[in-house]
Amino acid sequence: MDKDTVAEAYIYLLGRALVVRQEHIDRRDPAFAYNRVKYNPLSSADFVNPNFDVAYLESWIAVDEDHPVILEVPEIKHRYYTAQILDEWGEVIANINERTFPSKPYGRFALCRPGSRPRAPEDAARIDLHSSKAKLLGRVEIKGDPNGAVVLQKQFRLTPQGLPFAPAPPELPNFPNDILIGAELFEYGESLLRSAFDVSPRAADMQQKVHAVAAHIGSSAAARMAVDRQIRDKVVPAFKEYVFTKSAAQHEGWIGGSSHVGNYNGDYWLRTAANYAGIWANTPDEVVYFTTNRDAEGERLDGGETYLIDFPPDRLPDKVVDGYWSMVLVDDINYRVVKNPLNRFNLSNRSPLKKNTDGSLTIALGPKQVAGVPETNWLPSPPGKPYSLTFRTYVPKAPVKHGQWAPPGVTHLH
Repeated sequence: MDKDTVAEAYIYLLGRALVVRQEHIDRRDPAFAYNRVKYNPLSSADFVNPNFDVAYLESWIAVDEDHPVILEVPEIKHRYYTAQILDEWGEVIANINERTFPSKPYGRFALCRPGSRPRAPEDAARIDLHSSKAKLLGRVEIKGDPNGAVVLQKQFRLTPQGLPFAPAPPELPNFPNDILIGAELFEYGESLLRSAFDVSPRAADMQQKVHAVAAHIGSSAAARMAVDRQIRDKVVPAFKEYVFTKSAAQHEGWIGGSSHVGNYNGDYWLRTAANYAGIWANTPDEVVYFTTNRDAEGERLDGGETYLIDFPPDRLPDKVVDGYWSMVLVDDINYRVVKNPLNRFNLSNRSPLKKNTDGSLTIALGPKQVAGVPETNWLPSPPGKPYSLTFRTYVPKAPVKHGQWAPPGVTHLH
């Protein structure tokens, strides 16, 4: 079996498996039900790459031929919001807000199975999903008014029209990010592919490669062992290196700014990377992401060391967003926040940051407060452990979207 075919088929199928893994995780919540909205408490950190600047809500949507689901989006003014809908491969179907839906930025929307002709309220604008299920993520900017944000958060509602059938996700063994599944993945290939339509223009080609590898693995124990060895020794390490060094342009250690995130146009490596490092990525018109687990010299970030990020006065993040910006510190394996005595996990334009006398901004990272940097500008790191940073620019301006702006490199204080 050609080694490139094995690698390509594995990375492609892993992208779907990561979404199915997340669906299984979400279903473990005792309160879970399809078409039931989960209103996350403010400052909730119990999910991958959390966002502390918004009132957050989520749901798995299930529709069928005869039963759509009605999504209600409240009218929201003077603060960022979106109702993001994604398919079962992690591709964005729609963002409902005043920027992307100016003709109907709020109100009722009928979420339908493609090709179906169900009855729906006349005032509900139709949105076709890509298959029978989708993920809804709603975000309402807190913007200094947490009570108001929560009131708006609770006005996002889902109402099934009848009782849509919700097929269970395909069976899949659980696997952690640090030890990804091996050749065993191909045993579930057929059910993973059959369970959700893929809009990628590469889908037909890649799915044939998945079938070919699955057949090869099933041909003998030796073939399976050789493929498993290649995946674990070669493909997975190369993929993890790709996530933080090759999945987008590099900027002094940061990687990000890709114009294909959210809608991947056939780039299945990038889609799988997004599903791995921060599932449910959005499109660049909504947010541009930058991530790093390295300093400006290329060394891995160490929670026991001290670092600075210096924004010059003419490159402040406030100036390159129409929404807001934020930076979160997460562990380098599962991308979840790391506890610290301050319970401070991110900094943003809503944080009480203090600028330097020349108008520049310095952010400190380290296990202890850094001399000369205000405590308000300090993001605590986990002593002796590696970590990762995610920098988000919401409603980015042209310099960010065109690759002309990125966060400054993380400077190690030796």
